[in-house]
Amino acid sequence: MNFSDKDQSLRFSCGNISDCIAQRDNYEAIFNSITDGLAIVGADQKVKMCNAAFCAITGLSREAVLGKTLSQLCCRNKACGLNQAILKTVASGNPVKDDAMDILRRDGTKIPAIFSTSILHNNQGAPTGIVVLFRDLSVVEELQKKLLERDHFHSLTGRSYRMQEVYELIEAVAPTDATVLIAGESGTGKELVANAVHYNSSRAGGPFIKVSCAALSETILESELFGHVKGAFTGAYRDRIGRFEQAHGGSLFLDEIGEIGPAVQVKLLRVLQEREIERVGDTKTRPVDVRIIAATNKNLQQLVQERRFREDLYYRLKVVTIDMPPLRSRMQDIPLLVEHFIKKLNVKYKKEITALSPAGLNLLMEYAWAGNVRELENALEHAFVKARTAVLLPVDFPHELRQAGVVQKKQGARSGEIDRDYLVEMLKRSGGNQTKAAQAMGIDRTTLWRHLKKYNLDISKAGDTNGISTPVGFPPARK
Repeated sequence: MNFSDKDQSLRFSCGNISDCIAQRDNYEAIFNSITDGLAIVGADQKVKMCNAAFCAITGLSREAVLGKTLSQLCCRNKACGLNQAILKTVASGNPVKDDAMDILRRDGTKIPAIFSTSILHNNQGAPTGIVVLFRDLSVVEELQKKLLERDHFHSLTGRSYRMQEVYELIEAVAPTDATVLIAGESGTGKELVANAVHYNSSRAGGPFIKVSCAALSETILESELFGHVKGAFTGAYRDRIGRFEQAHGGSLFLDEIGEIGPAVQVKLLRVLQEREIERVGDTKTRPVDVRIIAATNKNLQQLVQERRFREDLYYRLKVVTIDMPPLRSRMQDIPLLVEHFIKKLNVKYKKEITALSPAGLNLLMEYAWAGNVRELENALEHAFVKARTAVLLPVDFPHELRQAGVVQKKQGARSGEIDRDYLVEMLKRSGGNQTKAAQAMGIDRTTLWRHLKKYNLDISKAGDTNGISTPVGFPPARK
């Protein structure tokens, strides 16, 4: 497309000077009311007009823009979307429609945007210029990023309201030096939470030392945690620093804290109170700057009542408690977890598994998952090894899972232990039909009504899944 030098880029048709001024002012008012960036480029490829949004998004003043070519404005980066949109329109002779390109701001930052261009013509139909219109997508991208982060926070996966509560608590406690106790069944991801707390804290640059308290005898664990001096016991041929000293300036993760014996409990309490340790066989105290993150799959409060765990240590550890929900209480996270593990296992096994079949997903949704997320990952890994197609089928999963899935769910339902999220899920699957939902769960309608009342759930319209509402004050089950 060629522009004629004799053509004017913009011409007002008006009867007199006052009309021209009024018409110009009207055009400017319209231009500046548009929230998208807008510029008119003449036949000489210089900017003749631009609106306020153009200046705000690009970071350029009107004076710096008018009379300049977009190539001049984008001289630091010829790939800037403003320049590219014009060049593409000139080269093709056709307008651009919703083309994604980056804008280079005055401060050097890039902003994602969608561009559209239109060609101006004179009365003879000859092209006289181009109108450039672009929309800043940075806000949209930021919102999408936040949504994605809430699906995957650090190494944790899940969008259920229970996991959202975990994410929010991690965000609140991580910047502090508060001692954290992570409680939950085996396989729920307690170590992942410990990682998230440490690496989102000011200690992230320091060491992160992990100790499994259940794997060692009390004597060895004491030496492992606090270190020892030469001759402290048979086999102590030299001084050795412990995990507390190794973790100085960082965090120490004590997994399965409920397994430690009385002697270690006393020494651990002293560390929490005095911030100092003594190596085994030594009388010298050594200061340590360590944040303690502990985890347990036991009920520590019950252990306190049974006099198997010190009450003062228990309260020192549970300054902030993060309860990890079992998988059966967040079943709506299973599809997201499956997607996450498929990607991970494709890399590990160099396969190209694309999806899980609907029947396979139903199988996973009907299982009780006593081993939680770890068991789910193991089941998927079994399916990966066995799979002969790009889609995982029920036959690919372990035999015990296929046999036990529905049975365990129905047995759990008959025993009266119906999880709220499972109840809501089954009601949605049945389209709000309570009879069908009760049959699917292996219970009668009376039991269903009792649980609806227990969880204060209201079904306003049969068949309307949106009719399952939760009163104010009860955390909603997020999609």
